[in-house]
Parts: sequence; C-alpha cells; structure tokens
Amino acid sequence: MQEKTELPLAIQPPAPRKSPKITLGRVLLATSAFALLAFTQGFAFVSPFIDLWQDAPAQCPQAETLTPIRNADVYTKLGEVLKKNETRARAIDWLGGAVRVPTEVYDGQDEIGVDPRWEVFQPFHDYLAEAYPLVHSNLKLTKVNTYGLVFEWTGSDPSLKPVLLAAHQDVVPVERRTVNEWTHPPFSGYYDGYKLWGRGSNDDKSGLIGIMSIVELLLEAHFAPTRTLVLAFGFDEESSGLEGAGKIFDHLYSVWGANSFALLVDEGGGYVEEYGTTFATPSVAEKGYMDTKVEVRTPGGHSSVPPEHTSIGVLASLLQRYEEEPFGVELTRDDTLYKTWQCYGQHGAQVSAPLRALIKASQKSNAALKGLEKILFQNKFYKSMIQTTQAITMINGGVKSNALPEEAYGIVNHRISTQSSTSQTMDFDTQRLAALAEEFNLTYTAFDKQVSSEGAPSSGSLTLSAAFTTPLEPAPVTPTTLDSAPWRVLSGTIKTTFNAQRGIEGADNIIVAPGMGTGNTDTRFYWDLTPHIFRYAHQNGGKDVSTGGGLDRGVHTVNEAIVIDYWMEQLRFFMTLILNADENEL
Repeated sequence: MQEKTELPLAIQPPAPRKSPKITLGRVLLATSAFALLAFTQGFAFVSPFIDLWQDAPAQCPQAETLTPIRNADVYTKLGEVLKKNETRARAIDWLGGAVRVPTEVYDGQDEIGVDPRWEVFQPFHDYLAEAYPLVHSNLKLTKVNTYGLVFEWTGSDPSLKPVLLAAHQDVVPVERRTVNEWTHPPFSGYYDGYKLWGRGSNDDKSGLIGIMSIVELLLEAHFAPTRTLVLAFGFDEESSGLEGAGKIFDHLYSVWGANSFALLVDEGGGYVEEYGTTFATPSVAEKGYMDTKVEVRTPGGHSSVPPEHTSIGVLASLLQRYEEEPFGVELTRDDTLYKTWQCYGQHGAQVSAPLRALIKASQKSNAALKGLEKILFQNKFYKSMIQTTQAITMINGGVKSNALPEEAYGIVNHRISTQSSTSQTMDFDTQRLAALAEEFNLTYTAFDKQVSSEGAPSSGSLTLSAAFTTPLEPAPVTPTTLDSAPWRVLSGTIKTTFNAQRGIEGADNIIVAPGMGTGNTDTRFYWDLTPHIFRYAHQNGGKDVSTGGGLDRGVHTVNEAIVIDYWMEQLRFFMTLILNADENEL
C-alpha cells in the first residue's frame, strides 16, 4: 500500500539565529507545539510510526573519548601549562599582536607584485617569525606565491599520512565609515578581561594563532612527532582563495600527491546547546557556488521615442521570474541536515516523545520523512541549507537618463545543494527564462549554448553566463560513520577536550553530529588531498552571559571579538588533536 504523505503541520520553528556563521539552531517552540498537537489528538497521527521507531537502527552512534596514551606525558604536562595564568597572558599577547597587524584583502586586487595591497602580509610574516621562534627554527617553511605559508613538522615515520591543519591570514576590510562604530578600534587587539577585540580576532586569526601557539608550546615541551604535521595558511580566503589556498594546493599536490593526507581541519563551526544537550557539529559538506550573469542587449536610441520595453525593463521581468520560480527542494536521507537531526532525535534531552518518534521513524517511512520535511522547511534557514538558493545581488544598466540603455545585466548568486550540481543549476536557469526570451523576441544563448532558433529575427539578445569565477561543484561529503578512523579521532578529541576543560568525565557530555556550514572555506581547493575534510573550530557558540543572548562575534561586521575562555579551549582542542592523530591509526 502506498504510504500517505500528508501529515498535519506540527510546529512553527523559531527564526534562525542572526549570525554570519550560523549553526543549526534549536527548535524548542517546535517541540512544545508538536507535543501539544500530539496530546490533543491522542497521538493518533504519530501512532503509525511507533513500530517503525522501535525497529529503526541507531541514528547517531557516538565515539568514545580519546585521550593520548603514548603521548600521555606531553598531554598531561601541556594540559597543566594551558591552565596557568601566565600561559593565558602569553596567548592573549600572541593573538592581540596578530590582530594589530592589518591584513585586509579586497575583491579584484591585481596580481602580486603589481598591486601594493598584497604587501600587508610581509609585516604579518615578520610578526609570526618574532612571536614563534621555535616554530620557525624547527619546522620547514615554504612560502607559496610569496605570501602563502606552509609549515612542515616532519615526523619520524614517513609511512604515515600527514595531518593538515589550515587557516587564513587575511581579514575582511573594515569599512572606513564604520570605524567610529567600533567599541574599540578595529585593529587594537584590545583585551577587556573577557573578550579580545579587533578584525580577525575571530575570523580567522584565532585559528591561525591557535595552531601556531600550540605548536610552539609542543616544541617547548620537547614533543617530537611520529606523524608529519603540515600547516597551510592562505591569504585571500575572504576574496576568492585563488592566489592563496589555490596555489598552496598546487604545492602540496606536487610534494605529496593525491589522497596523501590522513585528515584536514580548517575553520568552521563549534558546539552549542540544542534541546538541552550540547552538540558539536563539524561541517562535513559544503554547497557548490555559481554566479549567473543575466545580460540583455537591445538597440539604443533617444529616450523620447522608447520601445515598449527597454533592456532594463526586460531584465526586470527576467529577474522577477527568478524569484517567482525558485529551485525545488525536498529533504532526503542523504542530506547532512537530515543526519544532524537524527542526532538531535536520539540525543536531545528535551526532544518530545512524538518528535523523537517522527525523527527516528523517518529512517524507514517516507511519510514520516515528508512530515519531518514540513516541520523543518517552515524555518527558512533549514530550507536554505538543503535547497539550491538564489539571490539577486548586483544590477547594472544605462549610462544616461535620456539615452535608451543598450545593455543591462544582473548577477544571481547560487549556493548549490549538495544533492545537485552546477550542470543542473545551469539547466534550470536556462529553462525558466526560455518562455520570456521568446515573449520578448530575444536571441537566447545560455552558458555557451544556443537556445533560440538560429537566424530568426529578433529585437535583442539574452545571454546567461557564469560570472567572475568558474562554478564550484558541491564538495564531496566526508565519511562520518564509526568505521571511519578520522571521524572517530576527531569525535573522541572533541569529547576529551570538552571534558578536560571542565574537569568532567563521560562520553556523552557533548554529542558530535555531522554538520554543514552556509559558506565556503579554503578547503574547496583541497578535495584531492584527502576525503576526510572537517571545517571545525572548537568554540562555544552558545549563550554569552555578558549579553544574555547569542554570542555576538561581529564576524564580517563591526565589533568583531572573541571570548578568551572559549579560545583557550580551542587551543586545548588543537593540542589534543595533534597528539591523538600522532598515535592513532588514520
């Protein structure tokens, strides 16, 4: 019998967090509303899923904590060092000094050696050399494309695949009109006893300085690695990554080859409390990316004798069609968001029984899956995580008020679903404008293919093309089953770090779930180096007691800052990860 797919709408999820690097949010209103509906209907509409719920497999199996054994002495010694006030003060000085060296990068910079704006990285390199003398005297440093930094800490066993830790040196420019809006000057590196302020304090000098600091401290503790550790620091992640990580990939590939690294960790999300349980959500997937240029050309002339539609009017109709016909979207069991919610369903302490049953039953029941989809997609953020999105971000046309515009174009930014592709995105863009192209009598070319009949008379042309950069396919999804050693090591490291920072024990104090960020990182260049790519920064993304609300990091806007307590835990994470990866099979 075909399953019935229509279910009552169970909940109205709250609006997503207003954060530049948002994580999957809790839906407490969803739980209470769902429970209320189930109670008033006597659980009638969820009862068909109870048997499926009982028979469904484990949704979100967890790794055990992982503490270094062979490296136990270094782990214990350095763990105590990280607790000392003098180490904290030293770390604050390291990060504050890095923030005080501006490393802004702008879109459209000219090539290195021509555009002087690239030269801001040399003072930053000088600062790193002074701040971390042991790193520079013990690790092999290769400068790639002048300003890319690759440090190699050679291990004693060359048969082991290296570990790659990545970060970026550059920061988003500070808008000069907003300088006076900063609580502290944007490059002050000021520490107020709680937060350290300044552009790059969070994105991503906290990651870069965290890695460098731990390597310096490990060298001071006389640690000698068995497995080679490589540090890769790009310098234009915020613009394109082509000059930094793009060239660093060429170097790494030429030295080590394809699939040569055991795992890679780059910037990403952290952990947060959801449904009464703390969840860490390392990003294991990234959407694809494409900018579509929609260009209309028509004859010019004097504006006193206008046609029925100018190129700008035609373009407006085309862009309106984009917003009227968005990409289709459905929740599938392969989506990373679905896997995240399986973890919520199994481990969320405050998830209601009906919602828990629905989440688990969705593993087998298409009706339950459709019901879960309806619940999640009421929240625009969750829907956009799965859907191929479109945003009209730029528009240009006309040169004078009394002259008919001969050319007008708009830019539509796409973030491509992990279940789709660039070719499917191009096909959909092409077909939804076909009828309008015919209506306006335009010669239609889309992505270098002729769509309209050749030789037919026309009143102008419509051209779709990929703007600015080559379209990016969705990233390969990193394996997250417990038979994947890199996922087990990362998960166990997260759990051990969380416990050590709080002086607690147990494997379930923090739950590790697959996650997906909303943007792209430098890892888009590194796919061929390893299938085990994690975008994760072990930072508390929960409530900030100083504000009573969500942690305001100021990333990509005014008042960027980082809570030093959270950052010190990130240092402990890097230390534990390096030591665990050094002695475990990957």
